Amino acid sequence: MSQNNEARVDLLSEEAFLHCIRCGLCLSVCPGYQETLNETDSPRGRVALVRARTEDGLRPSPNYADKFYRCLLCEACQNICPSGAELGHILLGARKDIVCHQLLPERLSRLDATIAANHNISGEDNRSRIVWADNLPTPPSGLGKEQATIAYFVGCVASFFPRSYDVPRAFVQILEQVGADYALLGGKEWCCGYPQFINGDLTLAEDTIRHNADQVRRLGARQVVFTCPSCYHIWKHVYPEVLGEDLGVELLHSTELLARLLPQLLDEGQIVLSSLPLTVTYHDPCDLGRKSQVFDAPRQILQRIPGLSLIEMQDNRKNSHCCGGGGNLESHNAALADQIARRRVQQAASTGAQVIVSACQQCERTLSNAARASKTRIRVMDINELVLKALAPQTVEQTSRQVLEQRPKG
Repeated sequence: MSQNNEARVDLLSEEAFLHCIRCGLCLSVCPGYQETLNETDSPRGRVALVRARTEDGLRPSPNYADKFYRCLLCEACQNICPSGAELGHILLGARKDIVCHQLLPERLSRLDATIAANHNISGEDNRSRIVWADNLPTPPSGLGKEQATIAYFVGCVASFFPRSYDVPRAFVQILEQVGADYALLGGKEWCCGYPQFINGDLTLAEDTIRHNADQVRRLGARQVVFTCPSCYHIWKHVYPEVLGEDLGVELLHSTELLARLLPQLLDEGQIVLSSLPLTVTYHDPCDLGRKSQVFDAPRQILQRIPGLSLIEMQDNRKNSHCCGGGGNLESHNAALADQIARRRVQQAASTGAQVIVSACQQCERTLSNAARASKTRIRVMDINELVLKALAPQTVEQTSRQVLEQRPKG
């Protein structure tokens, strides 16, 4: 029996869907359902489909598959479920069942093939993963290192999407300024495997998981740090399962590392943060916040920046509204992803903030695109970009003017 068949049998034997009491609370928080108001775009509707598949013999079809790949896998539904239904498990299990029946939507099948052939999501030569560093003032000291305390795992989005280059650029410059001993894997870094995992076929990611773990071990690193929450999530929650053992290294999102380092360095006077007179709102990425429980570290960093005023959106922390970029939805249905992102941008704009700050390059991409498309006058920045601006030797007026001038025109 294949691993996918095993996963399906496990899903159905547990009858996890029976915990759903059809109360409908999940409809109030599901980003996809809020846009379409279609029952089959709701967690309750999808659970009903799983039940019909199990108890009534409903045969999976392309239309059936489409309903599950319109899901962001953001787990807002699981967070609010009063009966404790493991909706994340059910929805991912349904995807595994769909893959088992060779019904993965074509665009997502092509994504899997691209990763398998090129070790990245964009289909480019994987040796070009470090192109984002070309415009840095000086080459990163972590390039070419064979031993280091910290391994910085950059991820595909920041490595191959020009809009996201500023995230690794900022984080590397911060690491340089605080004197961190770090290394970049460059072309030896492969896709983390998260896109294949959430497509429903973890077996496709097994080789890349072992490869990435081996590369980190060869560095002798004690910590692996991520600016991408999806990379962080799969390394922390799935890699040990595939490898059959603990990785033996500490896994940290960049905000966790900086929240640990900055207070000590500031208190000892080793670094100084300039005042940034900005009002910002923080967007909790689903994979970092709700799914990995990292809520405080980003806010602790923002509170350390002089002059910065943080105002929370209506939906924040574990109740955060997804940016629209999760679950491979952008690849499967870009229009729906854009609608969801626009709703989040409007929620941020309603706070009166000048800047949406996130800690995920995918969130920054989707929210920036939505702000531009909707002509909403709000800037979107990664938290590492903001910290670097505070570290940079420039006046308050220069910093404020540069940030505001980059806001989309109304």
